[in-house]
Amino acid sequence: MDDIVRQAMAKWPNVPHCYGWLALDERGNWYMRDDRVQAAGPFPASKGSLLRHEKLVDFIQRNYESDAGGQWYFQNGPQRVYVELQATPWIWRLGTGNTVATHTGRPAQVQACLVDETGRLYLQTDLGLGLVHTLDIEQAADAIEQGLWQPEPVLARELPGRFGYVTSPAAAAGPQAATPP
Repeated sequence: MDDIVRQAMAKWPNVPHCYGWLALDERGNWYMRDDRVQAAGPFPASKGSLLRHEKLVDFIQRNYESDAGGQWYFQNGPQRVYVELQATPWIWRLGTGNTVATHTGRPAQVQACLVDETGRLYLQTDLGLGLVHTLDIEQAADAIEQGLWQPEPVLARELPGRFGYVTSPAAAAGPQAATPP
């Protein structure tokens, strides 16, 4: 977490949390969801604006964490901005030698490989569960063929409960949680 964020949290400890305004899709892209987008429907049916500002995306990714209840958020100064997840909290990118890193750039160690009923591939790592990025499926298939990973079948709907994450903190918090950032 950035030092400036820690300082803001200490200075303003009682800022209300924000729900529904930020989302992560299954390719590791961040979306800003204003009131109009939220009124149009839940994520991902109503995505919002793709964040393209490199420094903003880097700031979000450096300050992306989860709470004790498995809800993922971006710590924006003193305010937690909870993230709507299309799939999982992490989107895995594969590198040379089958190295694995999160969409935020953090390296991870693979512990298990899972495949759901639609053929999507997930990796359980020391950082938690994530979906393999679509651009890296061919490389992941090579790792499976080499026997490095042994895919286990899983039902996608069971993943949040099994791995302890919440895909929609806004829905979990209810309508009273709709607070602007």
